[in-house]
Amino acid sequence: MNAYLVDDEPLAIERLARLLAEFAGVRIAGSATDPAAALEFLARHSMDVLFLDIQMPAMNGFELLARLAAQPPVIFTTAYDQYALKAFEVNSIDYLLKPVDPEQLQRAVRKLERFSAGARPDWMRHPDLPQWLGELGASLRAPAYPERISSRLGERVYVIELAQVSHFLAQDKLTYALAGGRSYAVDYSIADLERKLDPRKFVRIHRSILLNLDWADQLDSHFGGRTTVLLKDGNRTELPVSRDRVRALKDSLEI
Repeated sequence: MNAYLVDDEPLAIERLARLLAEFAGVRIAGSATDPAAALEFLARHSMDVLFLDIQMPAMNGFELLARLAAQPPVIFTTAYDQYALKAFEVNSIDYLLKPVDPEQLQRAVRKLERFSAGARPDWMRHPDLPQWLGELGASLRAPAYPERISSRLGERVYVIELAQVSHFLAQDKLTYALAGGRSYAVDYSIADLERKLDPRKFVRIHRSILLNLDWADQLDSHFGGRTTVLLKDGNRTELPVSRDRVRALKDSLEI
């Protein structure tokens, strides 16, 4: 079986090549540390298996596959457990956690041999596969936003799930997270939080208020051009919306 290795770390390629040399049925046809060079090679040569790193800076593994006209059987290599499930979303032969363990590799090669002995599955010829791969590759490049925030009170630290925070409020030179009917002081300004948190969830509606859109229940326009947003919390909290931020809030709420 002709194999091609792609990894942006030369040492990782050297180690994998050394381990694959123990398998008589596998021939290394080439390797690349540059995904663009790998793409050029794979466009001209058909491989029996592609050993492919997932997380690479210029072009990740899913993005590389999305650009190929024909999909080769793939064994992904990754240093991160969280990418293992993503690897199986594209029905790869197997995945290997780095540094590659010889027993792991043996398991993957055995699976590859069984795969090669039979017909290729329908998913490898599915017309939507490049689109799925492209979306998966793009998802790896999406910024990672925090899911919780901490609040310190003396020697005690509270950990608050951001999904439970209806809004942040700046008041008396402090910033508070409002969650579960309580307020928690946090060590960030409203401007800091606006930069730090997911903009698809948290929108600044006032110079002193950052709103969690999931808690917005009702938008009201009042006489004189004043706008308020009513929350889903137990107190039915009403928050003011600055005139210059009404349009952005409506766009975020798809109104």
